[in-house]
Amino acid sequence: MISVKDLKLAYGKRVLFEEVNLNFTKGNCYGVIGANGAGKSTFLKILSGEIEPNKGRVEITPGERMAVLRQNQFAFDDVTVLNTVLMGHTRLWEVHKERERIYALADFTEEDGIRAGELESEFGEMGGYTAESDAGALLGELGVVEQYHQSLMKDIPSNLKLRVLLAQALFGNPDILLLDEPTNGLDLETISWLENFLAEYENIVLVVSHDRHFLDAVCTHVADVDRQKIKIFSGNYSFWYQSSQLMARQLGDKNKKVEEKRQALIDFIARFSANASKSKQATSRKKALEKLTIEEIEPSYRKYPGIIFQPQREVGNQILNIEKLSKKVDGRVLFQDVSFTVNKGDKIAILSQDPLAVTAFFNIIAGQVAPDGGQFEWGTTVTHAYLPQENDAYFKGDMNLMDWLRQYVPDHVKDVDEPFLRGFLGKMLFSGEDVLKKTNVLSGGEKVRCMLSRMMLQNPNVILLDQPTDHLDLESIQSFNDQCVEYKSNVLLSSHDHTFMQTVANRIIELTPRGVIDRLMSFDEYWQDERVKTIRTASYS
Repeated sequence: MISVKDLKLAYGKRVLFEEVNLNFTKGNCYGVIGANGAGKSTFLKILSGEIEPNKGRVEITPGERMAVLRQNQFAFDDVTVLNTVLMGHTRLWEVHKERERIYALADFTEEDGIRAGELESEFGEMGGYTAESDAGALLGELGVVEQYHQSLMKDIPSNLKLRVLLAQALFGNPDILLLDEPTNGLDLETISWLENFLAEYENIVLVVSHDRHFLDAVCTHVADVDRQKIKIFSGNYSFWYQSSQLMARQLGDKNKKVEEKRQALIDFIARFSANASKSKQATSRKKALEKLTIEEIEPSYRKYPGIIFQPQREVGNQILNIEKLSKKVDGRVLFQDVSFTVNKGDKIAILSQDPLAVTAFFNIIAGQVAPDGGQFEWGTTVTHAYLPQENDAYFKGDMNLMDWLRQYVPDHVKDVDEPFLRGFLGKMLFSGEDVLKKTNVLSGGEKVRCMLSRMMLQNPNVILLDQPTDHLDLESIQSFNDQCVEYKSNVLLSSHDHTFMQTVANRIIELTPRGVIDRLMSFDEYWQDERVKTIRTASYS
């Protein structure tokens, strides 16, 4: 168990945590959520001992081992991949190195022999004799093939380094596991494997993630970081979000009787508890929800941005027609012979095994990059707005946000005054003096929210989204997701966010070096379809 007692952390006048008292118990996975800057990652660093609080303490049950997902990809540059994983079990690695030292001695004394025997006993009890094969198997499950296991970390592809560090954290069945954004850089198959691994994990897990599908799949509880406090709620992220929204509506409904409100909440908990019985962590989550009392549910105090796309006009019958589009980079085929037509009502998820292919495709149809072959044509009624994955080119110079947004006001909009611009920025949570902030000091999340203001100004009837959730907090992601579901016109998107893709898309198009795979189905249906799997294998071979 981990106990947090009277925790306080402040940097000058800025207080992150005040009087935090919590217990994290075995068998539970806690999703640590909160707005950007609330202190989620800092809290994990306090638990791991990396940061010392101003007041209070963290207590861990004696004898329990903690493992932490490291973020520094260069810390193990001169260590082999396999040894990097083994070093995740600190005591096992220490014993291993001491054994090697003793057996390498030229003058092996009787005292050395006694010590070696003690080490062998401890080594065996910790699973040392199967450690290398266990580490190798774990690496394989995470997509790091055997040919890299004896390579130095500095010599392997950068996209594999985070996977090795994740294997390091998972290795040896730690009693307490702290994971900060563990799905970064993972493909869907590996994320699915990690979901299953953590769902069956019997010890304590604390995880920070912006991936709502992942949080829903693995979490039994939510640890909500808000207003200098941390509160633990039973259930996964979706339950926390839906229940807090329901409670907020209940508080706002002054005409409803108290008993009616209470019954509505009871019915909601019962429905969610029943659904939980189908999840991987069925037993613990269902029991936790059944014990939940109405008083535990609280409305969220967070602010959600107001993302609303309002088309100036309806799209006509011709939206987008693509014929034999192709693109190469440095001689490598990203995609070729891409042909399809976008129809009314289509919300299309664009996929590829090569992320560069998706970004190149969006840049082409947005008119920012020329294709190597083929052509595309937008309908005359179409006004499209594009959210690119990389947006630095839009923020050169030091204009304030008001002036920055003013330059993107369409010609059809008249009377562009300060209240008009403040309204769009305000929807993106830039209020008061925030609108005078310079563009060259914006964070990644603030830049994306500015780009969303720009898109809303355009009144688009088609929106193009390349990794729209990058840099956004959960509140912005949730609002963005909800708007794309409600949006009555066309969407083309690609995202690492599983929930975003599943809830928005009704058609899947995968770009391959041998054309496209085009299916009218949901994201999950596409991913699970055995015929599609066969076609995908052939398309990339």
